[in-house]
Amino acid sequence: MTESAFKKKREASWMEFEMMTGGGRRDIRRGASRFPAAFRELTQDLNTARAHGFDAAIIERLNILVNEGSQILYGQHEWSFRLFARFVLCTFPRKVRSQWRGIGAAFLVFYGLAFFSAFLCVRFPEFVHEFISESQAEDIAGMYDPESGHFLVPPDVSSRADMFGYYIYNNVSIAFRTFAGGIIAGIGSLFILSLNGIFLGAAAAHIINLGFGKTFFPFIIGHSSFELTAIILSAHAGLLLGYRFFIPGGRSRSAALRRAGRDALPLITGSVLFLVAAAVIEAFWSPRHTLPAALRLGVGAAGWVLVGLYLLLAGRKGDDRGRPH
Repeated sequence: MTESAFKKKREASWMEFEMMTGGGRRDIRRGASRFPAAFRELTQDLNTARAHGFDAAIIERLNILVNEGSQILYGQHEWSFRLFARFVLCTFPRKVRSQWRGIGAAFLVFYGLAFFSAFLCVRFPEFVHEFISESQAEDIAGMYDPESGHFLVPPDVSSRADMFGYYIYNNVSIAFRTFAGGIIAGIGSLFILSLNGIFLGAAAAHIINLGFGKTFFPFIIGHSSFELTAIILSAHAGLLLGYRFFIPGGRSRSAALRRAGRDALPLITGSVLFLVAAAVIEAFWSPRHTLPAALRLGVGAAGWVLVGLYLLLAGRKGDDRGRPH
């Protein structure tokens, strides 16, 4: 069977299934008698497309539909730990890969602005105060100054447990503000993401200019892989909602938002898990300045590699077999 004939023959069934899964509970109930058979046919279509090496866009579309159908059919029959493990090991990394284009664009915006502002402020130190207030600059300098009273500890924080709570609140609030900003046509998420990138670059440049790079980089590298990745994923989740609110793609606005929400929810949930991991590392590992800097840098670099491998490879075995998750 040729790809064009396959698509022409099955397109109507795919659209019908999309309408059932994207239209809410009422549409699912209306098509309940047809749903199991349609799901089996869709799974067969996915296996057929993979076996014949059809276009990757067709395979990705069918895989997303199979995943959504599986969650509707089987999602209520799993106990909580198994569901959590499946989310961590399969659903979250697969969803990240399915949205790689938008996430890649957010990645370039964030790190592009961060490196640009860092370069600008290292080359012209007076620009730092265009992006960071004087009080913020003093707090940042004090945190990485070995002679400071709050070296590697946020101001007004006295214990590791307090540090953990401080970082949880700070990191999660940034992520949710970035996500919530997407309701303004996605512009809010993009704006907050850009501000965070500029601030990060300017802060790093300020610390380098003061000569505290040897304390700064071993501190941030341990948790930054989780924290910065979570901010980027949160921004993309907000952009998804904002985009579908104004461009529903042929559906009603409510149906388009529900569909976008099913894509955005795993991303924001996974981001929260990443931020919790970052807070644990930032409170209990990153401040251990008595350990060799090479060890801390090596552990941090390993963290970046592991995060990358996790998002790229986790859950692929199920994908290769064509099984739903």
